[in-house]
Amino acid sequence: MSKVKFTREEALAFHLEPTPGKWEVTATVPMTTQRDLSLAYSPGVAVPCEDIAANPELAYDYTNKGNLVAVISNGTAVLGLGNLGALGSKPVMEGKSVLFKRFADVNSIDIELDTEDPDAFCEAVRLMGPTFGGINLEDIKAPECFIIEQRLKEEMDIPVFHDDQHGTAVICAAGLINALHLSGKKIEDVKIVLNGAGAAGIACIELLKSMGAKNDHCIVCDTKGVIYQGRTEGMNQWKSAHAVATELRTLEDAMKGADVFLGVSAKGAVTQQMVQDMADDPVIFAMANPDPEITPEEAHEVRPDAIVATGRSDYPNQVNNVLGFPYLFRGALDIHARAINDEMKIACAEALAELAREDVPDEVGLAYGKTLSFGRDYIIPTPFDPRLIWRIPPAVAKAGMDTGAARRPIVDMEGYTERLKGRMDPTTPILRSINNRARAAQARMIFAEGDDPRVLRAAVMYQRNGFGKALVVGRDSDVKQKLEEAGLADAVRELEVVNAANTRHLDMYKDFLYERLQRRGMDRQDIHRLAARDRHVFAALMLAHGHGDGLVTGATRKSAHVMQLLNHVFDADAKHGAAGVTAILHKGKVVLISDTLVHEWPDEEDLATIAERAADVAKHLGLEPRVAFVSFSTFGYPVSERAEKMHLAPRVLDRRKVSFEYEGEMTVDVALNEKARAAYPFQRLSGPANILVVPARHSASISVKLMQEMAGATVIGPILAGVDHSIQICSTNATANDILNMAVLSACKVG
Repeated sequence: MSKVKFTREEALAFHLEPTPGKWEVTATVPMTTQRDLSLAYSPGVAVPCEDIAANPELAYDYTNKGNLVAVISNGTAVLGLGNLGALGSKPVMEGKSVLFKRFADVNSIDIELDTEDPDAFCEAVRLMGPTFGGINLEDIKAPECFIIEQRLKEEMDIPVFHDDQHGTAVICAAGLINALHLSGKKIEDVKIVLNGAGAAGIACIELLKSMGAKNDHCIVCDTKGVIYQGRTEGMNQWKSAHAVATELRTLEDAMKGADVFLGVSAKGAVTQQMVQDMADDPVIFAMANPDPEITPEEAHEVRPDAIVATGRSDYPNQVNNVLGFPYLFRGALDIHARAINDEMKIACAEALAELAREDVPDEVGLAYGKTLSFGRDYIIPTPFDPRLIWRIPPAVAKAGMDTGAARRPIVDMEGYTERLKGRMDPTTPILRSINNRARAAQARMIFAEGDDPRVLRAAVMYQRNGFGKALVVGRDSDVKQKLEEAGLADAVRELEVVNAANTRHLDMYKDFLYERLQRRGMDRQDIHRLAARDRHVFAALMLAHGHGDGLVTGATRKSAHVMQLLNHVFDADAKHGAAGVTAILHKGKVVLISDTLVHEWPDEEDLATIAERAADVAKHLGLEPRVAFVSFSTFGYPVSERAEKMHLAPRVLDRRKVSFEYEGEMTVDVALNEKARAAYPFQRLSGPANILVVPARHSASISVKLMQEMAGATVIGPILAGVDHSIQICSTNATANDILNMAVLSACKVG
């Protein structure tokens, strides 16, 4: 995977649009009528208040405490940026909060405390204890982080977890389990060298010792060298706990004959000579960020037998805390845990290690653009493995129950696992898969509307994110001016600007177009105007002649008008089987709606073709197609001539003997709601429909825009399917990110 690139302006825009920040609060109960308000607040709220006062455990039943974690920091050690203060840390803490939600469906609130006094910090957190089911401490400098965590663990009856320490330790332990498995070594026998005696380093070595590593086999180093018994310089109680009786004094000395190196220190701390001096099959976890102690290339150059992990996503074996903290808290919250203990952390590490040794699902390999299998370059699962949500929390929960940390043990573990599967969000793996396939394709993408700032920003992002080459149709002077106005002056030299004046292919384009349109009332002058002056037609001609691999347009003109122009060059109309498919992403669900672009009033044969086109798109997105032909009637009731074609369309698919699931006609609730569908036991869908084929383009458009405006759904499309070339048409209100998504779809040839 390539390292993601972005500009300062993009980063700021991401945090500014569509609203400042990264999360908001939404009600989970109706709040529309006077009765709703009376139940939600006074007087109805008094009933659960009285019950909780009498039995505090009921807070987990009647409030959100049981699925609410506070991410708390004072900003004294923000990422690699140092002490930015409480307010400066807020964007990071907001980010951590949304990671909880994204990966484990844990609600989270960020809290920034404006104090560097450990006593004041602890008192503030302790007083907030009744609100939360767990506390995630973040970005607090050492040694205060040790003092704060230990004191809060003693004073609070909910899990308190400093992720910078224990999150790194858990993922490191998981990777080491598998690295030692591959090298045929046991943890109790290996010599381990740790460089970096801060919060993460101390946590790593303590967890490994609790897993069986021997104290006298573990050498800890800091900036002043080996931490040995009798050393006084730069020592504290946490370092002293790991001092050993040894004559070794430097990292270089310690590395001789070492089986394992753990680095949470600084770039370049390890030399190739140190790696060369290690034992056979050395394990090197160079976890300094953003640059490791030694790169995998440097290590493998002198020791091809080395197993190397880093903290970076552009190298194999990424030690990424997101593999741990969401699932640790998910399991802890679900048993109403009093704490996250060592046994729960070890259970998390062992479950992660076991998962990496299993066959990797095809969709995970597809998402990462390569085949993944257990080995030296794959000892830790990837963060987007969908199995994490239902494999790690049960292991954590079981360990918590076995060690007495659970207030409310889980009785039906099998049922719990199934419920966790229901928490999965299928949308992100789909989008990640598309992004990685696009990077692998390296498509030359034609952006037809180079005079629009949104399009130019999308083109810059497409190229800088490593998807391929961006070709912008427009005038050089216009493109330069718009880029400068958008704060992207440095991108002027990056983008290739194409137009009728600077191409040597214009005569060929005009000949091609005249051949197609001469019997449709077009003369040579008409053809010249179309080919040389209309950017949509010019861009389409580029694509038709292989001078680009995909096309994105539609941001500045209505889709119907753009379709008319494209049809001058391509057969992208209803009679040639084209269709528009729009993806709706909302609350962890994906539904495709068709036809949103081409067919005005399709008949049953058209509807069957639309279903086939939508099924193809679904497969490209990694979905197993389940088509519902939707109407205001269900299986013939009420009877209506207007619904007849929806009733007949499944019969057309019967005749065509297609391989995907389909059913209809039915109302939308029957298509999507399991209980409503149960009233029709004869129906053929194995689950909720993920493709809705609607009666006409106007109903498709209404449905999509209603979901977008009223429900806040993410809309991708319309995706133009059934055309020989890869063309995607944006909406006129598309953002730069929407346009980029369409370019990525075009690069993957979705449709």
